[in-house]
Amino acid sequence: MRDRDGAPRSLPPGAAVAEWTLALPDLDATERLASFLAYDLQPGDLVTLSGGLGAGKTTLARAVIRALAGDPDLDVPSPTFTLVQTYDTPVGPIVHADFYRLAGPGELRELGWEEIAEPSIVLVEWPERAAAALAPSRLDIWLELSPGDGPEARLAAFAARGALAERFARARALQELLERAGWAEAGREPMQGDASTRAYERLVKPGGETAILMIAPRRPDGPPVWRGKPYSAVARLAESIHAFVAMDRGLRALGFSAPRILGEDLATGLLLLEDLGHEAVVSGDGPIPERYGEATRLLARLHGAMLPNVLPVADDYDHVLPPYDLDAMMIEVELLLDWYGPHVAGQTFSGSVRGEFAHVWREVLAEVVGGPTTWTLRDYHSPNLIWLPDRGGLKRVGLLDFQDAVLGPPAYDVVSLLQDARVTVPAELEFKLLGVYARERAAADPAFGMRDFARAYAIMGAQRATKVAGIFARLDKRDGKPAYLAHLPRVESYLGRNLNHPALTRLRAWHETHLPRLVASP
Repeated sequence: MRDRDGAPRSLPPGAAVAEWTLALPDLDATERLASFLAYDLQPGDLVTLSGGLGAGKTTLARAVIRALAGDPDLDVPSPTFTLVQTYDTPVGPIVHADFYRLAGPGELRELGWEEIAEPSIVLVEWPERAAAALAPSRLDIWLELSPGDGPEARLAAFAARGALAERFARARALQELLERAGWAEAGREPMQGDASTRAYERLVKPGGETAILMIAPRRPDGPPVWRGKPYSAVARLAESIHAFVAMDRGLRALGFSAPRILGEDLATGLLLLEDLGHEAVVSGDGPIPERYGEATRLLARLHGAMLPNVLPVADDYDHVLPPYDLDAMMIEVELLLDWYGPHVAGQTFSGSVRGEFAHVWREVLAEVVGGPTTWTLRDYHSPNLIWLPDRGGLKRVGLLDFQDAVLGPPAYDVVSLLQDARVTVPAELEFKLLGVYARERAAADPAFGMRDFARAYAIMGAQRATKVAGIFARLDKRDGKPAYLAHLPRVESYLGRNLNHPALTRLRAWHETHLPRLVASP
C-alpha cells in the first residue's frame, strides 16, 4: 500500500483525527489492504465502505472477512438482498451489511441492529442510507475507480474517527515503516509482553529472516501522586521511545550487543529491531554460571568506562540521562506500603509509621545517591539478557529493555542480575560473581573499594527488593497479572538477607516491628 503522490482527497464534513489516501493499483494491493485492516480490527469496531457502483466495496469487504477468518476460500456473498450476513471467526463474530435497499434507520431497529452489531466487527456498505444509526467512532473508507491507472486500479480515502483514530494512525505509520525498511511482506507474530505497556511482535519474512517490532507510544501522564507529579516522572521512567534509541546507540558504540535498529518512527513510537534470538542465560535448573559470569563482566566493563550523560537520538534531539535521585528511589520503596502491605501482608500503616519508614530510608539512601554514578540500566536481569554463542567475548551477552536507564549507583544493576527476581540465584554463585565483579573493577581502577561496594550492594539490594515486592503486588491487584505473585517468596528472601547488613540496622528494626515477615534470621 502506498500513498498516491499529489492526490489529496476531499472528505465529508466532520474532520477525523486520522485521514489518509491510498492508491490500489490491482487486486493484490486490495488483498494487502484487507490484511492490514484485519490485523488491527477488534470486536466492536465499525468500518463503513462508500463509493459508487462497481467501486470495489464488496471486493474489499470480502477480502477483509476472509483475512479475519483465516480462510482465503471462504464463501462471502454480497448481502445486497439479505441486508446482513454474519460470520463466526477466531477473532469473534463479523457482521457484513449492505444498506443500499434500506428506506431509513427505522428498518435497522426492526432488524435488531444494535444487538447484532455491538459485539461484532461490522462492515457496512452504503452507510449513508442509515448514517444516523451508526456509531461516530469508526473507520470510514471511500473507494472510487481509477481507470487511468489500470482496469483494476482504485483510489481509497480513509478517515479513522473517535476511538479508532489513534489505533489506525499507528497502524498506517507501521505499514509505512515496514515498507521503508523492506519488511512489508513479513508475517507478524505477537510475542508475550512484559510488565510494561509496550508490545512486541516477531516479524518473519517468507525466507525465514526475522526481526522484532517494538510498539511503544508515548506514555501518557498518570495522576499526580508526588508533589503534583505523576509516578513515571518522579521515578524517572522513559516517556517516549527516544530514550531506547539513545541507549541502544550508546551501548552499541561501546561494543556491546544491543539490537541494531533497522527502522524507526520516533513520533509514533515504533522501532524495527534486530532479532537477537531467544537463547537465555538461564536453564530449567536456574542460572547458567558461564553466562552469568559474562553478564557480570559486562557490568564491570561498563562501570569502569567514562560515560556521557547526553546521547544523540536524531539530528535535532538529544537524550539526557536523568539522575536516579532520592525522590525516584523513595517513590519506589513506598510501593511496599501502598501495595504489598495491604494486598499481600494484609496490613495498612498509619501516617506516623509511614513517616518513620520514609525517614529511615532517606538516611540509608543518602550515601548511595551521593556516591559514584554510572549508566544504570535498571532491568539488567535474566528476561532481558540473550545469549549469543556465535559472537565473541562480552558480545555474547545480548541486551534488551534499557529505555529506563538513569545515572545511578553501579551496585544497582549488579543487584538486578545477582538477586534476580524471577530466577533463584544460589548464594554461593552470587558471592562468587561478586568476587568476579570486584576483581574486574579493581584491575581497571585501583581506587575501587570492595568494602564500600558491598555496603552499596546491600542498600541497593534492599531498595530493589522493596520496590519489586510492591510492583508485583500492584501488577496483581491493579493490572490483573497474578503470575508475578509466584516470584514474591524469592524477592522476600532477598530483602531479608539484605536487611542483615549493618548499614540497614535501623531499617531492619522498622521491619521487625511493622513487617516482621520480611526479616530473615541473622
